[in-house]
Amino acid sequence: MSGTGNTPILADSVRTTDDGVDILDRRVYPFDRKWVHCATMEDVAVAIEQMVTQSSGPLFATTAGMTLAAREARDAGPGAAAERLRAAGRRLIATRPTNNHIRDAVNAILAATVDGPLAGAPGAELVDAVAKAAAEHDAGYRAGSLALGRHAAGLLEDGARVLTHCWGDAYLIGTVQAAEAMGKRLEFVCTETRPYLQGARLTAATLVEMGYRPTVITDGMVPSALANGLADVALVASDRVTMDGHVVNKVGTLAVALAAQAFGVPMYVLSHAPDPLSPRIEDVEIEHRDGDEVLHVLGTRSAAEGTRGYYPAFDATPPHLVTRIITERGAFEPARVSDHFEENPAR
Repeated sequence: MSGTGNTPILADSVRTTDDGVDILDRRVYPFDRKWVHCATMEDVAVAIEQMVTQSSGPLFATTAGMTLAAREARDAGPGAAAERLRAAGRRLIATRPTNNHIRDAVNAILAATVDGPLAGAPGAELVDAVAKAAAEHDAGYRAGSLALGRHAAGLLEDGARVLTHCWGDAYLIGTVQAAEAMGKRLEFVCTETRPYLQGARLTAATLVEMGYRPTVITDGMVPSALANGLADVALVASDRVTMDGHVVNKVGTLAVALAAQAFGVPMYVLSHAPDPLSPRIEDVEIEHRDGDEVLHVLGTRSAAEGTRGYYPAFDATPPHLVTRIITERGAFEPARVSDHFEENPAR
């Protein structure tokens, strides 16, 4: 079913206001369109930790949180203001340590201000500068997502049935919009993605909003779905890609990759770029969340009393299980994904 060309609400789910930051609560969307108001940088950090926002959302929440941190340091003198911003950055990075986008956003804002041309500036001079750097980083991320989407859409055949896992956010939206611009009709199969059901709620709702009618399956159905020909290609996002081609993404991605290999289905991964600070998978911290989250679904307990939960929020897919890693500069064989940074990258 062809799409409408609409930009969905989740593409604009973090909004900086005069008195704070409003974040669309992805824990209850689409059943309830509730916004969580964050009056301080710490409120933003807690919202990220508590999964109010997910996927690309924490990046935008981070840039907004740094903007609030600059406002809070308005009256601080030279040196003190810089240290308060750096402390805010460390706090935000610690909220979700596996995804390097938060770290990169903090570092970019600091480099454009207190670790760069505004070193030693008093707090009053940093407020507008931090807001500008935050906006520029956001815009660059969105532009990169569109470029990435064009490369991804170029690999998808007209009529392709695409299996997704979790919520690809700006990556998926950019891919769908690019495919539509190329005149391609896609179909989608979405895993529900336990325990937060991002696939059943966020991915599926966004695709419906864009004019599609996706099929939702449970996570455990992926091998059966691919064996039965329900999808032609697997397309997932990533929270981090190492320089040697390992893909870190929502737990369950490894299972998708194994099933895709078993049944001859291409496995495509979307990533802005590999992480230069992660040469190998051993350099990536895999976040483990409270196992109690696995024992509940949307706030209701689903496991028997007396049980314990285990929840590594991410897993690592080795390069040999991935067909291509698609960045904003092209589609790369996993073993050569570091070519992304070459002047004339080999694809």
